[in-house]
Amino acid sequence: QIQLSESGGGSVQPGGSLTISCAVSGYPKHMYCMGWFRQAPDKEREGVAYIDDYGTLNYADSVKGRFTISLDTAKNTLSLQMNSLKPEDTAIYYCAAEPRVRGACYAAVYNNWGQGTRVTVSS
Repeated sequence: QIQLSESGGGSVQPGGSLTISCAVSGYPKHMYCMGWFRQAPDKEREGVAYIDDYGTLNYADSVKGRFTISLDTAKNTLSLQMNSLKPEDTAIYYCAAEPRVRGACYAAVYNNWGQGTRVTVSS
């Protein structure tokens, strides 16, 4: 059973940086998809960044060049480093994981989610 728990959210000024983390357990070590998603007020949840067991990374166009997803397999911790933050990055951020079956992780259906962590970008 895959379990996830986020931490590290908070408030930051525009242009600032923040790293959020997700403790992951119970995932298949050699066949997985993991991702970060976010949901802003009155908006649908959207995928932000993805990583698989091959090390393939994918990013939403809105965060490309500013956000970096990584997985520390020794610590079983998924991270999202966010730089040059903008007010429109304000949202609740969720981590998710799923055994990799076929296709790209950005197209996968995720059934395992963390509880979310709030990120607010405001001056």
